[in-house]
Amino acid sequence: MGERVTQWILIAGAGAAVGALSTAAIMSIRSRSKQRDGYVRSLLESNGAAGGGAGSNIRPRVVGSSDLLDDEVVSEQLTRNIQFFGMESQKKVTESFVVVIGLGGVGSHAASMLLRSGVGRLLLVDFDQVSLSSLNRHAVATRDDVGTSKALCLKKHFSMIYPECQIEAKVQLYDPSCEEEILSGQPDFVLDCIDNIGTKVALLAACVRRGLRVLSAMGAGARADPTRIRVADLRESSYDPLSRAVRYRLKKDHGIEGGIPVVFSLEKPKAKLLPFQASKEEETPSDYQIVPGFRVRIIPVLGTIPAIFGQVMASYVITQLAKLDFQTEPIVNLDLDHYRVLHHRLLEHEELIYGSAEQVLVLYYLLLFTIKINCTCEKGVVLAHVVTSQYCCFFLNIMFYNLKVDAEEVMYIVKELWHGRSARDQNLKDTGRKMWRSVSELMLVRWDKSKPAGVSNLILLKFNEADAHESTTLDRIKEEEPEFYTMVSHVLERAEAEFIL
Repeated sequence: MGERVTQWILIAGAGAAVGALSTAAIMSIRSRSKQRDGYVRSLLESNGAAGGGAGSNIRPRVVGSSDLLDDEVVSEQLTRNIQFFGMESQKKVTESFVVVIGLGGVGSHAASMLLRSGVGRLLLVDFDQVSLSSLNRHAVATRDDVGTSKALCLKKHFSMIYPECQIEAKVQLYDPSCEEEILSGQPDFVLDCIDNIGTKVALLAACVRRGLRVLSAMGAGARADPTRIRVADLRESSYDPLSRAVRYRLKKDHGIEGGIPVVFSLEKPKAKLLPFQASKEEETPSDYQIVPGFRVRIIPVLGTIPAIFGQVMASYVITQLAKLDFQTEPIVNLDLDHYRVLHHRLLEHEELIYGSAEQVLVLYYLLLFTIKINCTCEKGVVLAHVVTSQYCCFFLNIMFYNLKVDAEEVMYIVKELWHGRSARDQNLKDTGRKMWRSVSELMLVRWDKSKPAGVSNLILLKFNEADAHESTTLDRIKEEEPEFYTMVSHVLERAEAEFIL
């Protein structure tokens, strides 16, 4: 009985101790939470999000972005990004200035993720208002925001998510007259999320003229397949009707043929623009224009696709700002049969120039007669001392690696490394349907003829270029064409790194 009482006393005491510790922990968490609430509230007030509201004249608090990541709250909020990029790269993001023009389904999601990733300064530009029908795709708007400016709506919500960001909102339509006002200040990136062709073309032309990095969103409406969304040069976005119109206008009016990265979908639109339907007989499309002359249209939109467009844009920009190098998937109009044809040509060329695999084996066995092999065992390791080792290694390489490139590796080489074009023609001129015809003139050849054919030693050339390459040397190419030599070397080094060769 006494022992049982003792046990109950011990259990009760332990429970009390645990309860006391739990209470202390909870009080500590609450205290810390209150401190953070007060900290954030003070930032909101200094940013004009509290008290004065979105229309307050209070100037945003100027934040020293260089030491922002030293702050406990900020560093914890961005801890996953810091773990991904590293502190120095995340600082580049935190110190950056990005302009987002067009804050609908695409732009709002792009701006939201730029903010959540720690971009230190944002300029948000849009003339339009939040409507009920836009709530199916807008990043942060609620029913309470309907009727308010999209730019001010984002600023209000953003100030509660990451109050350290310097946010400026402009309620206006971009046009050439406000170019200096919007594009000044040397932004690190401009995001074009406009869906009006004339405005879009004017903005892109201005960015090219000013030397600003810009990423443009093409048509996201009337599509449903997220797996077909791509990032590529404007010249390669031949599947998208909006891209075609923008390309035509940029070339015709500004002499710009490409060099602008865009986000677009390979999917054909699932629906067309709907005709204007007035609610009253006397109404006209102009009655619904917020800005005179701006085209009124109704397009079916699955809200998830514009959101993914925006996420893709934000991811692209953030990684560029952080200097994270990656290769976007190239747009190549080839099917498996085309890769098999190129693989077959490679095998034929290898047999013609370097001999077949059977011939290589014969050479190898002949070579063995000139090799003296001394094998000794020491701790389970066989040590071989080879006479004329230089020649032995050369023929062993041929034996084990010659013709060891399969169709799948050919697909990687052609698509990922050379984008379906000759290594001497990487200017993206031939896109879309033209590339189907150019494949008939292409073949894979060794870059360095002294090394075996493999992923990191094959280049794609036209037939006449391949003949010329076989008759020259790498030393001559390096001397006469240093830029071409450097470009090819970098591409093949990437292949070697990706295949861990």
